[in-house]
Amino acid sequence: MKTVATLAPLTTQLLEITRINSAASVLSWDQETYMPAGGGEARAEQIAVLQGIAHDKLVAPDIERFLAATVDPATGQAIDQPGDLWDEPSRSLLREIWRDFSRAKKLPSDFVIRLSRETSLAQQVWAEAKAQNNFRQFLPNLRTVLALKREEAEYLGYETSPYDAMLDAYEPGATIATLRPLFAQMKARLVPLLKRVTQSPNQIDDRILRHAYDQTRQLEFGRLVLVAMGYDFERGRLDLSAHPFTTSFHPTDVRVTTRIHEHELQSCLFSCIHEGGHGLYDQGLDQRYFGTPLGESVSLGIHESQSRMWENSVGRSRAFWQFFYPILQQTFHDQLHGIDLEHFYAAINCVKPSLIRVEADELTYNLHIMLRFEIEQDLIEGRTNPGDLPDIWNQKMQDYLGITPPTDAEGVLQDVHWSFGAFGYFPTYTLGNLYSVQFFEQAKLEMPHLNEEIAAGQLLGLRRWLEQKIHRWGRMFTPDHLARRVTGTSLNPEPFLTYLETKYSELYKL
Repeated sequence: MKTVATLAPLTTQLLEITRINSAASVLSWDQETYMPAGGGEARAEQIAVLQGIAHDKLVAPDIERFLAATVDPATGQAIDQPGDLWDEPSRSLLREIWRDFSRAKKLPSDFVIRLSRETSLAQQVWAEAKAQNNFRQFLPNLRTVLALKREEAEYLGYETSPYDAMLDAYEPGATIATLRPLFAQMKARLVPLLKRVTQSPNQIDDRILRHAYDQTRQLEFGRLVLVAMGYDFERGRLDLSAHPFTTSFHPTDVRVTTRIHEHELQSCLFSCIHEGGHGLYDQGLDQRYFGTPLGESVSLGIHESQSRMWENSVGRSRAFWQFFYPILQQTFHDQLHGIDLEHFYAAINCVKPSLIRVEADELTYNLHIMLRFEIEQDLIEGRTNPGDLPDIWNQKMQDYLGITPPTDAEGVLQDVHWSFGAFGYFPTYTLGNLYSVQFFEQAKLEMPHLNEEIAAGQLLGLRRWLEQKIHRWGRMFTPDHLARRVTGTSLNPEPFLTYLETKYSELYKL
């Protein structure tokens, strides 16, 4: 019986590659948090060099020879010799290393360096353009990144659309053909529900969330919730950035960021919880496998399921606030002392078509994703002129949500993703929403007192369940296999749609 130990020469090389990528990630984290504005060009070159080195090491001849002797290139599965079988971790490891190697092998080293350099520069221009509400400032960089991503798709290859090559990087196996019917099914239920909610005579008053809330105390409360969730500050940090994100260099060094607005209480609070969900996943990966695919998250859809579960299924639940609302009231006594729990619970779940995706309510959130999904396809497939994006964005916002952004900063410039070339990322947010409720419903089945624990501020039971069921497995299983192991079924939108219909029917007395 072969074991992972047999793969030691390969995993030793992979560990070195991972450490190089981790160093590049530290530089990227610093770029988004503390780097002085003038350091942008030098930082882009530093990151590009490191990523070029990591790429060259991954496609090196010795790794290629090792994989040629152990993996069937037609199937990507480990090759067994008579009477000598691989164990399950080794099979999974070889499958995932082959996937990474085969994708990387198709990309020339000079292209990898160019892409890294240009996306690093574009991120910095995007941040400045957003701050100045100037889409034209970002447009040349966007054109450059788009051209590179189309070039990347041609290197990688695809059957139907170059956008499928983008999707596969974030959600293995996902294609336009699989996502379109899923989104259509959701739209058919969400749009009528949204109409019923907005036409209900029982509207929710959420003005309390826009009082003046001290920013330092907002951050302190966010930190308190992260600790309760089990986020380990001995192995993590909480910092500020233009767009909240989580980055991991090792399970012992996982960092989250948030942003704070004085008159938007939800912004800091829920971005802390959301990024905390990501952080728990990365802290919960099995350290024994660090440096290999088994020490990495399985997909962004699964990763997003963790952040969305904590943010919504837990963080927007009545049970959660039974414990945490008295603490929040004490923290912001002047603003909340006369507001009861039910008023606050309704306010944080108010449905209101809004401009900003990351601050959208649960019901309208996926409509934000659908419009991005459509725009991205048209950009990658060349049907849309990037210069027309503000008008296209605004029209789709009007079509989907009935509102038009007054500025590009609140419209087409609001997300960081296109600046760093993450085309194909957005659909994973919707997949994460679906997985999140499916997983949470299973957790409630296996933990009959989960709601009572949450209402008592005891969140570590759920954190341990997620670590045992999802986090520690890394890429041992495919996303679909993992979903079936945890819940007994493949991805299913029905639990999510039923959850929304039940919740908002109660809140709006439909």
